[in-house]
Amino acid sequence: METTKFAYFAGGCFWCITPVFREQKGVRSAVCGFSGGDEVDPSYEEVKRQKTHHRETIRVAYDPLEISYETLLDLFLWSVDPYDGGGQFIDRGASYTLAVYYTSENERLLLQNKLNEMEKASNRPPQIAVEPFKTFYPAPVEHQTFDWSQPEQYQNELNESGGTEYFAQKTRSR
Repeated sequence: METTKFAYFAGGCFWCITPVFREQKGVRSAVCGFSGGDEVDPSYEEVKRQKTHHRETIRVAYDPLEISYETLLDLFLWSVDPYDGGGQFIDRGASYTLAVYYTSENERLLLQNKLNEMEKASNRPPQIAVEPFKTFYPAPVEHQTFDWSQPEQYQNELNESGGTEYFAQKTRSR
């Protein structure tokens, strides 16, 4: 019997963090989209230009028998700069800030405990919004597999944003 659950992470540009999740055993899909705002069915341009209260977000469909929510949180926290409150890398503004949209009290408590541990260890509070999940709107199809369909442009975006160097440093320090 297959059980699928969903987790929602806003990690700056959704193109940057989607591959981190997509390649994990137990993850069924990682879909790019928008969450957090009250505006109905926002467009990519509206969110990118800060015309809504949504953030670029990924919806991770996963099998909790194969990968835990806690492991997904760890992957998310590894893939972002949790202390940058203005966005991620060169993507600045509210639509690129960090958030985890929880779907249960257990998810909220797990996240809050991790953030408390991070603050205690670093003496700095992580800049990650902890919000209840409301809605998720998938981004247009051309954004879903950008890293696969446009590999050169994706790599250029990652290089120019500082993401390539950031991930390399994180990998070296593991």
